[in-house]
Amino acid sequence: MTRLSRAACSVVTVLAALLTVTTASATARAHTDSEAPADFVALRTVDPTILQEMRYFTPHNFVGVPVDGYRQPICILTRPAAEALHEAQTTLLRQGYTLKVYDCYRPQRAVDHFVRWAEDLDDEATKAEFYPNVDKTRLFADGYIAEKSGHSRGSTMDLTIVKLPAIPTRPYVPGEPLVPCYAPQEQRFPDNSVDMATGFDCFDTLAHTLDTRVQGQQRANRLLLKGTLEDLGFVNLAEEWWHYTFKPEPYPDTYFDFPVSAESLSNRH
Repeated sequence: MTRLSRAACSVVTVLAALLTVTTASATARAHTDSEAPADFVALRTVDPTILQEMRYFTPHNFVGVPVDGYRQPICILTRPAAEALHEAQTTLLRQGYTLKVYDCYRPQRAVDHFVRWAEDLDDEATKAEFYPNVDKTRLFADGYIAEKSGHSRGSTMDLTIVKLPAIPTRPYVPGEPLVPCYAPQEQRFPDNSVDMATGFDCFDTLAHTLDTRVQGQQRANRLLLKGTLEDLGFVNLAEEWWHYTFKPEPYPDTYFDFPVSAESLSNRH
């Protein structure tokens, strides 16, 4: 083979390799963006008794609008996480309580929405409720907002406990007066959760699970949730009493971006 022929052959080989990589990446991206893997499930198919109040589908969250990627108010999780949550629910039902999830799988596009919101320092429409004591310039440095979230891996959820019989939480009315998330429970936005000393998504150190200022029944409520879940393999994020991840995670290094919708689950092969 001549030097020119060898060079031409090398170019063809490189181009073929690049085409293969590009095609594979496009295929993976298309799958990730539109469909959930086969072992992701809707929580209601595993346990229909767990309450679902999917906050990011609504405007009642720290962004102040429905969040990108939440097309339906449903909880999606990896099957191992959903089945472990079912076991926790069985334990709590015997004690007169039920679990309630605020958020489960979270697509990367939703995390990107959080980041854009945090970078817009002029938008402080929800500050009075969700971060009254935190300067918005500190949200990244203090760890409240990040460019990646464990939720996008499918085995992390935000949740609380509700005393049975559960009284439905009234709908949020956009524009209504906001109250600090750490105010006494009777003053905060009504939530049928037991009193955890702060509301969900409270950007405040009082939301740290074992904050020593939280005592009495409020601490007992946090410890009931923590103890029940940790006995089944869940790990709490110490800075957020509501945040738990089931371990071991099926996808510890993968951040998915398919939308939160039944369609993301129904089109899988």
